[in-house]
Amino acid sequence: MAISKLNSWLSIAANSDFSIYNIPFGIFSNGSQSRVGAAIGEFVIDLPALFDAGLISETVGRAVLDTDFLNPLMNLGKPATRKLRNRIKELLTAGNIELENHPNKINILIPVFDCKMHLPVNVGDYTDFYSSIEHATNVGIMFRDPANALLPNWKHLPVGYHGRSSSIVVSGTPVRRPKGQTKADDQPLPSFAPSRLLDFELETAFITCRGNALGESITTAEADNYIWGMVLFNDWSARDIQKWEYVPLGPFLAKNFASSVSPWVVFMDALEPFRVKGPEQQPEVLPYLKYEGEKNIDLNLEVYIKPENTEPQRVTASNFKYMYWNMNQQLAHQTVNGCNIRTGDLYGSGTISGPEKGSYGSMLEITWSGKNPIQMNDGSERKFIQDNDTVIFKGWCEKDGVRVGFGELRNKVLGAY
Repeated sequence: MAISKLNSWLSIAANSDFSIYNIPFGIFSNGSQSRVGAAIGEFVIDLPALFDAGLISETVGRAVLDTDFLNPLMNLGKPATRKLRNRIKELLTAGNIELENHPNKINILIPVFDCKMHLPVNVGDYTDFYSSIEHATNVGIMFRDPANALLPNWKHLPVGYHGRSSSIVVSGTPVRRPKGQTKADDQPLPSFAPSRLLDFELETAFITCRGNALGESITTAEADNYIWGMVLFNDWSARDIQKWEYVPLGPFLAKNFASSVSPWVVFMDALEPFRVKGPEQQPEVLPYLKYEGEKNIDLNLEVYIKPENTEPQRVTASNFKYMYWNMNQQLAHQTVNGCNIRTGDLYGSGTISGPEKGSYGSMLEITWSGKNPIQMNDGSERKFIQDNDTVIFKGWCEKDGVRVGFGELRNKVLGAY
């Protein structure tokens, strides 16, 4: 998809995630109540203030902008959001002086360092998928039969589970090391203690707008009307707790203590130019999972670990384009049984691993369950995440000199209570 070249009258760094091609939405505050903002360069656009200036009043009502979450705006659907976003882009484009010369500009464009970002969405339900064939294969090799790493159903449906939405937190929120039952292989009984094998999971997540009625399903062709935007997503995992508890019903306490999202929701329109073809799916999928067009996204992803008092160190670099099951298929599968979705529901991609060692999406894979520790620049080593480590995700798309990114997702790990 060709990208029409745009220039802004604002000075925006060439490597900014928040170019004029992006305009993501989030919830911010700066000494007053939280409200809807959009990001451009090093500024947050105060959308209620922009509305009061008479510059976007023809797009949406003020009530959907003066709220603690994006849900009211998302509930209007993608066409209404598209109209608002296009108007904001128009106001920021070089040659348009409506905002550039507006007397209240200083109260509309707020420096990002003066703002606090909040959880952008009131998440009602949360599903986490398991859609990277590289990740699933690596885990299968480590914990099951290497000759049969994938379970029999894996290439026939997007495997997923229902997570806990109450513990989804925004970037910057400290994550407390969880406690739980674990069982060592050489011990007859389990013990109770803080997790020793705390891990990140490099994921993205999509968020839905609108909803379907209970009993109705959404097709892969219809799914784009419901997928509003994307965030970076860290589905923290306690591997030792998970190993003991996951049979027969899957993850529970190993996952529900915290999951982190980046504060800016990138609207799907901004990501359309970076669509690419996904991996070939063999065997052929069932009819309800078939789709047309390019549904994967060439989205670069990086993870850094920052030990306390030292600089961050990159530990992996992957890409969302590797995903075997795409978002349209995930949503179609989620609803094929008549499950109803709602505005603000969140759907994790599952850990995103690439085909090479340097592109694995979890410490479990990077260190091969602790057998190959990472040597850190400060002289320490990491098998899994330690207390006082900060884990940082970065994600961006780039093509033909155009960059659309997500900013950072970062959380510091604190010791167990």
